[in-house]
Amino acid sequence: MTGQKIGFIGLGAMGIGMSKNLLNAGFSVCGYDINADSMTALIDAGGNAAANPGLVAADVSLLIVCVFGADQAEEVLYGKNGAAERLPKGSTVVMCTTMSPGQCRDMAARLETSGHMFIDAPVTGGKRGADQGTLTVIASGSDAAMAAAEGAFEAMGGKVYRVGDAPGAGSSVKMINQLLVGVHVVAAAEAMALATKAGADPHTVYDVITHGGGNSVVFESRVPYMLTEDYAPRGVVDIFIKDLGIVTDAARSLQFPLPLATAALQQFLSASAAGYGRSDDASVVKIYEQLAGVNVAEAANRED
Repeated sequence: MTGQKIGFIGLGAMGIGMSKNLLNAGFSVCGYDINADSMTALIDAGGNAAANPGLVAADVSLLIVCVFGADQAEEVLYGKNGAAERLPKGSTVVMCTTMSPGQCRDMAARLETSGHMFIDAPVTGGKRGADQGTLTVIASGSDAAMAAAEGAFEAMGGKVYRVGDAPGAGSSVKMINQLLVGVHVVAAAEAMALATKAGADPHTVYDVITHGGGNSVVFESRVPYMLTEDYAPRGVVDIFIKDLGIVTDAARSLQFPLPLATAALQQFLSASAAGYGRSDDASVVKIYEQLAGVNVAEAANRED
């Protein structure tokens, strides 16, 4: 539906790429972020910026929320100058923010009571996927809500999975995705630090693993940052503290044991405590390096 007016709240590492792809597809996008530079980037790409979430929502049929967590989503919807009060009845909220299934269901119920439709639509694929329009969208919502967001999903995502017709289902699947990604990031860091301690060449290890049975999308994407010590934020350590916290809380309520996810969460907590909370999640390798007295990047770039 080219020309559809879309509001976009949360123009961070993921949101700015998603909003630019909407603009490129012909949608009219008005956005808001607490970071002024992010709003300038949206304007430079051909979008509009508003002074607060309420102004973003005042004249749109679709409102996409892509903020850090449930608390921020609550604030932009129901806080001072919140979007929910100004959002036209009958419009649809697309919640791309990762939160617990219960939080998602509660938020959906409030919006549906006020006459709005809701899609539980967390995404995965990282900053690269957001920039390239190849995100995987994990959506659950009614037929009418999904129809309203169909064009936007096509512009932002390479693959859209409808995993249910009610909010909460999307968040449940995203929770499992984050369990696996978090564990894989820590496993990749552990493996590369051990390889370095054992005297193996990190570049050789990377090449062998990426062509063998030990490879994963996470290993292939994160280890290059470890080899160059490039921890510019793409997906940050603190995001995994939040997301693995969601995982462990849900498992506790289900009396389900999570030895691997819990161990991974502790490593991310250690990395954040050491000052890497806003660094790329690959920086969790620094914890292993400090404990083992090695440096993966130095070993990878050492001239023999």
